[in-house]
Amino acid sequence: MSQKPKVLATRHLPEPVEARLSTDFAVVLSQDDSEISGADIIKKLDGFDGVLVCPTDKCDANFINALPGSVKILATFSVGYDHIDIAAADNAGLVVTNTPDVLTDATADIALLLMLGAARGAYWGERMVRDKTWGKWCPTHPLGLDVTGCKLGIVGMGRIGQAVAKRARGFDMEIHYHNRSRLPQELEQGAVFHKSLEELMPNCQFLSINCASTPETKGSVNAETIALMPDDAVIVNTARGDIIDDDALVKALSSGKLAAAGLDVFNNEPNIDPRYRTMENVFLLPHLGSATPQTRIAMGMRAVDNLQQFFAGQKPGDQVTYK
Repeated sequence: MSQKPKVLATRHLPEPVEARLSTDFAVVLSQDDSEISGADIIKKLDGFDGVLVCPTDKCDANFINALPGSVKILATFSVGYDHIDIAAADNAGLVVTNTPDVLTDATADIALLLMLGAARGAYWGERMVRDKTWGKWCPTHPLGLDVTGCKLGIVGMGRIGQAVAKRARGFDMEIHYHNRSRLPQELEQGAVFHKSLEELMPNCQFLSINCASTPETKGSVNAETIALMPDDAVIVNTARGDIIDDDALVKALSSGKLAAAGLDVFNNEPNIDPRYRTMENVFLLPHLGSATPQTRIAMGMRAVDNLQQFFAGQKPGDQVTYK
């Protein structure tokens, strides 16, 4: 290609990322960072070769089928790609890439924050201070839960799950996990593998959800699987909201079956189930897993790497394949 490939970035990106895009491509950047509809994105794409999308862009089959023929690649500024219809992209001959590896530590840090915050009452404790309801000391209340020495179950023992396990070992936690396949012994580092979620759940005083959203995992943390957990357990989720059945989790938290939950991701975010906002035993964060400058820059650079490789005639290192 004699001229620079023409790329549209749908959202405002970190300055170093936009600077590199402007050097390497004929890029059109977002001027006001407003979230725009798929139809409005399509209107902008005449003559473009690629699009750098974000998780807020819903690239369903209708969107993909409406893309101009000139568009050959969607590079998403995210690890997850559940906002993209991969089957439709594959059928259209459209390359899709993501940004793995670069947000592992940041997301694992948030998982530990949720675990500690949920267990030790970060939400209600801060409210006591802010609302001036902090009274005299009492031996019996309010009390949180111990974390040190407890059993932690991890659903999804990929890069992030392993990073969560590494941090949890600092609290002397006993690690159990469920994964599509068992890890090599050197990566398990003493963690106990369980072939099914049902087998894992009775071993989870704490449960950290770190798996991808797939047809198999959606809604897998539900009334039946939660019932298998020990009483007064804690669930934390930094993966995807649709892995949890909201009705089941709210019921378990309200009944006392579960002691607490820590959630960074939700169904239909930011329009989350309003019941969570009213619950004292839920520690909530607004999807902050990758929200550090270093991580967001690294994500953007990884997306640009993929675009460069594609337009150089190479297979992008992070190409998502349809299975």
